Amino acid sequence: MKFLIVFCLLFASGQLLAQKKMETVVIKTQVFCDHCKVCETCGGKMETDLYYVKGIKLVTYNEEDMTISVKYKTKKISPDEIRREIAKLGFSADNIPADPLAYEKLDGCCKKKN
Repeated sequence: MKFLIVFCLLFASGQLLAQKKMETVVIKTQVFCDHCKVCETCGGKMETDLYYVKGIKLVTYNEEDMTISVKYKTKKISPDEIRREIAKLGFSADNIPADPLAYEKLDGCCKKKN
């Protein structure tokens, strides 16, 4: 009987540990604003909005490389889903173009200058 209880506890703890697997993906994007980190209306928009997506735990935008590093739970969300979420905010994400409607809602400073 003790063996069964120990086995059940080990199995349950293994399941809990497996669900907490975290990975990081780096996604290339294009942000055309040269002051987005400090802009009153769009500063940190990408970082803060992505925190509301289930499974995303940490978002860091690198202005120099125009990349977004996203730490996420592998059981909750995939890299492709993260790319789609970024595109929904109006920004490109690797090979996924920005959603046109979301792009139009961005401030003028965040749009490509022609």
